[in-house]
Amino acid sequence: MKWINHLAIAGATTALVAPELVPLALIGSTAPDWLETLLNAFKQHVRHRTVTHYVSVWGMGLVFAVGLWDFHGILAAFMWGGLSHVLADALTVMGVPFSPYSDRRFHLLGGRLRTGDPGEYFIAWGLVGLCLLLSVVFKPQGGVGWYPFFFDWAGLYQDGVIDAKEWKDNRLRFF
Repeated sequence: MKWINHLAIAGATTALVAPELVPLALIGSTAPDWLETLLNAFKQHVRHRTVTHYVSVWGMGLVFAVGLWDFHGILAAFMWGGLSHVLADALTVMGVPFSPYSDRRFHLLGGRLRTGDPGEYFIAWGLVGLCLLLSVVFKPQGGVGWYPFFFDWAGLYQDGVIDAKEWKDNRLRFF
């Protein structure tokens, strides 16, 4: 998959849970590829979609981060980004290795996508649209609570948080 789609998938799914961790998920979503470049720079000669693309390693890293140790979700966001990358690559014809002990490739949905084909963009941006829809559906009632994408300007004005001028300037801004 193209990096833009990896970024879109990791960013959209992370924004639903913890918007403040989106930058870390974005870094993690490109990590399997830039780790290959880093290893090659240190003369480790790694082929594409091999050592850095193990589904089990990224999955266990996420379980470790969420279940055993994590400081404000930093490691979990990074590991989720990496896991979303390898799962998205598993949709492609080439697939990804499941673990270091497996000689077969892991594919999701039959591995029918080719990198750069329209189907890749359809899946990635369809997932972004689904996340956007979920964020609208699960908006706190009355604008109560922190809701990072759609501000309830009228509610903020009625609560006395903002003045009339700020409400008037922003009432038609949706993002």
